[in-house]
Amino acid sequence: MDSEHPVLVTEPRPGVLLITLNRPHVRNAIDRPLAEAMDAALTRLETDPALSVGILAGADGHFCSGMDLKTFPADGVPVIADRGLAGLTRACLVKPLIAAVEGAAVAGGFELALACDLITAADTAFFALPEVARGLIAAEGGAIRLPSRLPYHLAMEMLLTGTPLPAPQAARHGLVNRLTREGEALQAALTLADRLLAPPRDAVLVTKQIVRDTRGLDDAAAYTVQDPLSSPVFATAAAAEGAHAFTEKRPPAWQH
Repeated sequence: MDSEHPVLVTEPRPGVLLITLNRPHVRNAIDRPLAEAMDAALTRLETDPALSVGILAGADGHFCSGMDLKTFPADGVPVIADRGLAGLTRACLVKPLIAAVEGAAVAGGFELALACDLITAADTAFFALPEVARGLIAAEGGAIRLPSRLPYHLAMEMLLTGTPLPAPQAARHGLVNRLTREGEALQAALTLADRLLAPPRDAVLVTKQIVRDTRGLDDAAAYTVQDPLSSPVFATAAAAEGAHAFTEKRPPAWQH
């Protein structure tokens, strides 16, 4: 890896880790070195107590064009252990991750965005899963997540024909949280990150963990997972302050 031109750039900010894919000459396609660098950055996000939110972006106008097909099949699919493509698609992170999408988010790049908790996107961005047309499978979450995020028939058209989905249409279906003008997706992601940093940390992280750990369970099973996670949060001083502030019609202390 060229130290002057790293394949991935990390920038810690107060409470936030900005992770930028940095192979713009191939629209930030993922090869093995990039996958390993991203896995290390995500591990840092999860383990550093000073960090609460991650933002994933791509350099120079594109998010990610997926797996670098020039290195396939010789180098295989750049998955990391049980954490999936680039250490993200199967990682089940606890800390929230926001995708800031400009330009292309296709194939594995779209699957990276689907593995994030929130998505901001420029109105000129687009999403696509062209794997089937190449004789491949959207096997890092595309075929699993997309039918639950979009109307079934639209998801199947994207999966089976590779039809691109423009960001404005994705926003209309709720796949994008914030639609921005070109070049402003990252700023929108930073604004969302600030909102995630505002409430008490335990409330945010435990809520994310409950959502993560109860997906696919029936209600009875889900409560057995939720209750041991949520009960300690209700016993915190922050929870008491939040409840009292609500009844007293004033902002909680952490908003001052």
